[in-house]
Amino acid sequence: MSDHPSLASLEFISYINDAGQLPEELQGKVGVYAIFDDQKILHFIGFSRDVFLSLRQHLVRQPDRCYWLKVRTVDRPSRTILQETRDAWIAENGSTPTGNSTDEAKWNQAINVKELMTPEEQANYADPYHDEVAQTKILKNVARRIEAGILEGLRSRGIKADLRFNPKLKEEGLLDLK
Repeated sequence: MSDHPSLASLEFISYINDAGQLPEELQGKVGVYAIFDDQKILHFIGFSRDVFLSLRQHLVRQPDRCYWLKVRTVDRPSRTILQETRDAWIAENGSTPTGNSTDEAKWNQAINVKELMTPEEQANYADPYHDEVAQTKILKNVARRIEAGILEGLRSRGIKADLRFNPKLKEEGLLDLK
């Protein structure tokens, strides 16, 4: 089991450090990571060719669940080793985290703002008198509202990192970082 350090043996790392940044030492690093909420409850285990970029995306997609993490980086990338480590950590946890089962899309896909529309926004979007241009404008406004809420919540946690959303995706009703 030396290839796969136990999840319990790894140190917790704060998702947002004292300087308001994500763990920059993980930029460009290949590895497996586990994400925990403020109560240190495990919500997601993933692996990535760039752990830092993945952590940024998860933070904006699931900001209320990204407080702590544990990471194992590898020098020689092997999908098999990454998957085996993730599977070992899930087994060690005793159950599959929701981010790896029922909530997987919320962790791995762009935010679909149509699912977050207010009843008023839904009615406005569904208005038969609105053409495609009007609907696109409505989607962009909803995306901006959701984005502002995410960024405000993260700023209240002290984040200083530059988080820019992809403007082209907003037209499609999706939010994801550039």
